[in-house]
Amino acid sequence: MQRKPLVKETFLYLQVAAKIEKQIKDEVLKAGDKLPSVRMLCRELGYNMSTITQAYYELESRSLIETRPRSGYYVSLLPARRLDLPASSKPAVTKNIDDLDYLIGRIHEDSGRPEVTMLSLGVPHISLLPVAKLNKALVQATRTLPGSGTAYDPVQGNEKLRKEIARWSLSWGGTLNEKDILTTTGCINAVAYCLMALTQPGDTVALESPAYFGILQLAKGLGLKVLEMPSNPDTGIELDALKTSLVQNQIKVCLLVSNFNNPCGSSMPAAHKKEVVNLLEYHNVPLIEDDIYGDLYFGTSRPTTCKAFDESGNVLYCNSVSKTLAPGYRVGWAAPGKYMDKLLSLKRNHSISSTSITSEVVAEFLKNGRYENHLRKMRQTLHHNSIKYSSAVARYFPAGTKITQPQGGYFLWIELEKEINTARLYDQARKYNISIAPGRMFTLREQFDNCLRLSFGLPWNEELEKKIKLLGTLITATF
Repeated sequence: MQRKPLVKETFLYLQVAAKIEKQIKDEVLKAGDKLPSVRMLCRELGYNMSTITQAYYELESRSLIETRPRSGYYVSLLPARRLDLPASSKPAVTKNIDDLDYLIGRIHEDSGRPEVTMLSLGVPHISLLPVAKLNKALVQATRTLPGSGTAYDPVQGNEKLRKEIARWSLSWGGTLNEKDILTTTGCINAVAYCLMALTQPGDTVALESPAYFGILQLAKGLGLKVLEMPSNPDTGIELDALKTSLVQNQIKVCLLVSNFNNPCGSSMPAAHKKEVVNLLEYHNVPLIEDDIYGDLYFGTSRPTTCKAFDESGNVLYCNSVSKTLAPGYRVGWAAPGKYMDKLLSLKRNHSISSTSITSEVVAEFLKNGRYENHLRKMRQTLHHNSIKYSSAVARYFPAGTKITQPQGGYFLWIELEKEINTARLYDQARKYNISIAPGRMFTLREQFDNCLRLSFGLPWNEELEKKIKLLGTLITATF
């Protein structure tokens, strides 16, 4: 019996890969689109699984597609459309800018207008949240809690919730127990307690630059001096700059968003985290770690934290479910290490108790596995969105645009040509019911005027693509 030519059998997978590659380059398949499963493509084309698997491996090696855990294969952003990364920040010692409150106020006003496309706020769209399951859990909580949830929780917080948070810490290499944890009213409240426990007006807090405007406003409100540190848009705070500043400046506390930073999406490598912890321990400077985006990773495993390397209790770890499960529940927590007594005293004096019902609901979600199931779907959606949004920016924004490539979280940090002022762009876009976050919101210095942050928390659709295209047109036409 005569065999078919071996060459045709051997290179059949390349023919399949070539056909899919052509569809990608012709935009029949677009960035973020899901490809058929291996089994489905086998049925459609009549080939064996080995051929299709090899074809997908070939496309993956060319960075045309990517694998997402428990989800399948997706079209990547084409290499030709991948824009350069923004430059590392180099904050200068200049006078403070005065329009932060005004800009922040206007953007929060935008969120109250349903006709506005909110590309400016890092809040999950309601379609990303398990609202029906949360409602069911709320009803259950009223049945199980003393007084149907009308009683105060202990000052340290709901014990069931603290136990589940401690168990959840294993996902990032933590070894916490319920005694290590204090519940708070969201993550920013946890950060506020930490700053109040560690500083006095006039003290200096070191932050990455750019930094989340809420933290900048909090530091200003507490009368603190803010030292904005050079940061890389991919790996976070520049270690050499931090080493120099610890010697040259009287830094009282360091505050870092270690995973998928707001606004850049940067994530510190594990080795950097360990070095930062050791460095600050050596200089006796406490580290407040905000890990609110850590569970929203796009890779195969959750990134670790600075807290995982803390052996002396010098790291005050802060987190919440405000970006992952229920923003309005205001359920957060701190693991403040050796500073627990100070935070307990502050909470006792400022709020007495956390909200019992919402704490119970979050505890139950953590306990029965619903939280992880929800996160798995949410991460897939956000990863898909990040590719779609990045692809649209690459397609519609003018030449010279630079953009970050986050591996988790909600945010794209975009750097435009120097002559483009994004505060003025915000005014122009607002006329078309588009809200963006100008770069100057994320600093107290005169910098980032040509930058903006886009949140990809809104569901991707044709209408959203039109809004990003219009934004690109405004940049080109107005400036």
